[in-house]
Amino acid sequence: MPLQRFIVERDIPKIGDLDSRQLKAAAIKSNEVLRQLGPDIQWVESYIADNKLFCVYLATNEDLIRQHAHVSGYPATKIIPIHRMIDPTTAQSSVGPVPLGHVL
Repeated sequence: MPLQRFIVERDIPKIGDLDSRQLKAAAIKSNEVLRQLGPDIQWVESYIADNKLFCVYLATNEDLIRQHAHVSGYPATKIIPIHRMIDPTTAQSSVGPVPLGHVL
């Protein structure tokens, strides 16, 4: 089954206050659980806010992400499947002209 991209929102009080050693320990723990779960789930990157952690994962399904959250102890408050992506280079894509005044 192909891997799908997900954004995982985690409510973790004071996550933004953790120091480099604490973040390293968290990453080690997460990686250990990922190894246990196998190749159908991958952690891509995470973004740290004051009381939230936003993680990008590739996985075959949401259940694997829930398993990772349960075993690692890092709660998955929301799991959001990503259907498409855009970035600044999308403006140069070859889909043809966009009508003037077009709004999303």
